[in-house]
Amino acid sequence: MSLHNSPAATAAADLPPGPGAGLPPGPELNQGSAVPLSVEEGGEDEEEEEEEEKKEKEQEKLSPIPSISSAAAGGLEREAKNQFSTFNNFITTINQKKEGIENRNSPSQLVIPDIKNVRDLPPICLDVRQKQRISIDTLPQELKAPIPSEPSLPIRTKTEKDFQDDVEKAKSSGDWKAVHDFYSTTFDSFLEINAAFKKDISSPFNTIEDSGINAKFVNVVYDALLNTPQDVQKSVLKGIINGLLQEWKGPRTKDDLRAYCILLQNPQFSNTSTYVIYAHLLRQIAALTEADHHFLVHWSKKISQRRFKQLVDRLLQFISLRLFPAKPEEFPPMVKCTWWIPSATKVLALFNAANSLISPPIISYTEFYNSTLDHIDLMEEYHNWRCYGNSHRFSFCQYPFIISIAAKKVIIQRDSEQQMISIARQSLVDKVSRRQKPDMNMLFLNVKVRRTHLVSDSLDELARKRADLKKKLKVTFVGEAGLDMGGLTKEWFLLLIRQIFHPDYGMFTYHKDSHCHWFSSFKCDNYSEFRLVGALMGLAVYNSITLDIRFPLCCYKKLLSPPIVPCNHNTLVGICDVTLDDLFQIMPELAHGLSELLSYEGNVEEDFYSTFQVFQEEFGVIKSYNLKPNGDKIPVTNQNRKEYVKLYVDFLLNKTIYKQFSAFYYGFHSVCASYALLLLRPEEVEILVCGSPELDMSALQRSTQYEGYQKTDLTIRK
Repeated sequence: MSLHNSPAATAAADLPPGPGAGLPPGPELNQGSAVPLSVEEGGEDEEEEEEEEKKEKEQEKLSPIPSISSAAAGGLEREAKNQFSTFNNFITTINQKKEGIENRNSPSQLVIPDIKNVRDLPPICLDVRQKQRISIDTLPQELKAPIPSEPSLPIRTKTEKDFQDDVEKAKSSGDWKAVHDFYSTTFDSFLEINAAFKKDISSPFNTIEDSGINAKFVNVVYDALLNTPQDVQKSVLKGIINGLLQEWKGPRTKDDLRAYCILLQNPQFSNTSTYVIYAHLLRQIAALTEADHHFLVHWSKKISQRRFKQLVDRLLQFISLRLFPAKPEEFPPMVKCTWWIPSATKVLALFNAANSLISPPIISYTEFYNSTLDHIDLMEEYHNWRCYGNSHRFSFCQYPFIISIAAKKVIIQRDSEQQMISIARQSLVDKVSRRQKPDMNMLFLNVKVRRTHLVSDSLDELARKRADLKKKLKVTFVGEAGLDMGGLTKEWFLLLIRQIFHPDYGMFTYHKDSHCHWFSSFKCDNYSEFRLVGALMGLAVYNSITLDIRFPLCCYKKLLSPPIVPCNHNTLVGICDVTLDDLFQIMPELAHGLSELLSYEGNVEEDFYSTFQVFQEEFGVIKSYNLKPNGDKIPVTNQNRKEYVKLYVDFLLNKTIYKQFSAFYYGFHSVCASYALLLLRPEEVEILVCGSPELDMSALQRSTQYEGYQKTDLTIRK
């Protein structure tokens, strides 16, 4: 039977479809030469069609997710190399289903939002901040796949200790029959995998909280696998092929998802000789429904840090070696397996989503970077994404978590350069069309300032020349001879930032405990200066200048809320979900007090005597604000203290500074209005603005070249 996905086993609705959909079938899998595979034709087709129609009616209850057809089928075309050279016994060409069945399972037309709505990227790709996030736990009923009845599992009594005893006996005696039988039986089908590794075969384990997998037993079995004879390892791979070759009809059961979760952890897939099998496993997982993906995401976050990182590294290596194979003859031609990289990237997105659900995350977000992508044509990837959005054309920009900050910096710089050239060209055309003499100065944003009036002159210049903000910046100090080749621009930014952020200027407050600046909550008549400061910071990013400022990470989260300025000017901007952790970065002492309130074991109402009302001093006057209607009459109790803390944090970081920050937001985006911002995390925006907040002195020492000195010299060491 051919390896293909049924209409129920479809890609998630929000997954940016890769080339796997609608492409010619790739190399195909076969169970083995001893068992010829064919598709029965004739009278059984009518019964199959009737069953299929019933299935499709049931599936109408699901969300209208386009199916991945039998064209998504793939297999093994090439024999496995190296230590699995005899694996060609399993790899042949299998017959296709007859044309009628093939047409019935053909893929539907994908309905894709345009690039303007690119924020609605898949919920599994959490790094692309969405306008409306879909909660994994609160999916509407129509998105939840019905839970099919689980088939009865065979009873397997071998325990972890029994298996370890068998392995020890095999090592001492050289007789691996018992171990071979265990591996060949366990991995022969998805049912057998569940029978061996499910905690309790009588329990369904249909919740996201518990996968029901005996993780310790799985780890022991996989840790021992690579030290077994080759015939044992081959039997595992043969069994995996048998499982992948099953013809799926209807929704996947939770046992199927458990099997996928277990198979992904197989260490054999680190070997390039198994990549064809690995690719088909990834393809089937990528084609699961969105509801199934949510289960895998939550189950994956329970994996230990070491093994989680191994899974991520294995996927990154798979993508890298498919892009730049050390031995191209090891893999099928790229034209026959264009779905390999999209499938692997989609599965990697599941692990990225799982990592983002944990605080702190299981591994750093930088562990998902693939530095190999630094060497591909990034601008082509970016333009494909800009032009086609979430359409069938795959682009790594659909999954920005995999693109390193170095690569994103290149994209932003080149995008800025292209915008500069475009604006300058348009200015030149306009000048010529009016029959006026062109002037080189018209190609630049020329800022002329006096050192004695640096702030006022700079803000006046930026206010007058808003139409030129996207031109190349050129600074001139009045009364000083000099040509700006970059040095004057950097000096201007340095001096200007120091003055604007000085406490006496009153726009920003410096918090000594956190060593960062935050927006002053004092109300004023005109917030235009905040807009100009935002434009100033945008100019720095646009012109690739790093600034000597220290904003908390929360500021950059707000700058990306949303990352593209909304067309409706009534839409709130700069409002994001803030937590106590965000407040810790700005006002650690206050945050600590609120944390103590949450953990207080006594009677909060009687001991604290607080209400949903807070007080702030403004120009020597104490003013009160209700956190909710009639907040001054609502006491804070043990039951509502979490709500109180949430509202208080939101009040401090969103509401009290809304006008200041919205002006700052519009100023920043008036210069940095680019779809490239959709690729960035808040941490990455911070790096673009002010460089890395953490200095790696060891890396600096390794990269330093000494002239006339040695690294052991006293002068250098001091």
